[in-house]
Amino acid sequence: MAERKIIHIDMDAFFASIEQRDRPELKGLPVAVGHDSVRGVVATASYEARKYGVHSAMSMVTAKRLCPDLVIVEGRRDYYVQVSDEIRGIFHEYTDLIEPISIDEAFLDVTVNKKGLVLADDIAKAIKKEIKEKLNLTASAGVSYNKFLAKIASDYRKPDGLCTIHPAKALDFIAQLPVEKFWGVGSRTAQVMHDMGIFTGSQLRACSQKHLNDVFGKAGTVFYHFARGIDDRPVITHRERKSVGCERTFPENISLKSTVIIELYHTVLELQDRLEKSKFEGRTLTLKIKYGDFTQMTRSLTQGKILRTKDDILPLAKSLLRQLHYDVMHPIRLMGLSVSRAGDHESKRPEWKELDIVFDD
Repeated sequence: MAERKIIHIDMDAFFASIEQRDRPELKGLPVAVGHDSVRGVVATASYEARKYGVHSAMSMVTAKRLCPDLVIVEGRRDYYVQVSDEIRGIFHEYTDLIEPISIDEAFLDVTVNKKGLVLADDIAKAIKKEIKEKLNLTASAGVSYNKFLAKIASDYRKPDGLCTIHPAKALDFIAQLPVEKFWGVGSRTAQVMHDMGIFTGSQLRACSQKHLNDVFGKAGTVFYHFARGIDDRPVITHRERKSVGCERTFPENISLKSTVIIELYHTVLELQDRLEKSKFEGRTLTLKIKYGDFTQMTRSLTQGKILRTKDDILPLAKSLLRQLHYDVMHPIRLMGLSVSRAGDHESKRPEWKELDIVFDD
């Protein structure tokens, strides 16, 4: 079997770069995209802002404390989607095997490509050049023989970078890689690995598959293969949607029962609207609560029928809410609801995107 040629394209500070492109007076300034309020969250920070420690998902209050001269720009979600579609159009000039990961990144399988180019490096360079010339934006690209390595490579020389991990050098590259850089290794998993004396890819590679499975379950097999440069996942052009959700961050923490019920009602109405627009069908309702101290709780309930309307969802949402404790000492900061297909919530929690609410006034 011929080795695949996979490219991962990741736009550089996408939202902030668009704002700096469209408003020249912002060029070179520390910019954060998001809502400027006590509860505002940074959606994207420009590279100038990142030098101060500002990053996405950070509270706007913290961001302004770190960077007093921070320029905050209200986001334009619909416009960003439009620009993302233009970028995807460029991808399609080279291949139709495209897997969007988010609004600003995607995998491309260019093993066989429309331009007949032999080297994936040349394709990545051409795509970057075209994005720059047509849209005046920069992208970073990672090139390798699988998704795991291409993803890591794209982050290696940001911004406006290009990094290729050749098969012959992959094991040496992985050996020195901190485990935090491995796909699927979050802070908690990394801490467990550190407690096991595993800090790098070479140390991870020294562990048996059985031992990793005993500690990490099914993910242990994934880590075992990644440490050996193995990732057979294909580039998936169509990904079935697994859930539809919405969430609300409140201007002030709430704890009064009547207020909580009212906010739950409004969240249910928003969820009903999104279900109707997306034509999504699911039987599992999940309630997510984030408290004032940022701790988080979720509860789920699966029904024998499709959840579509307020009348379907509201009684279940109230039932789930009764399972969660809140009071003046444990007020609620954020509330979210999602509907997923039966069983999906067990294998993968609904994907909550802060961006879904950052731009809602």
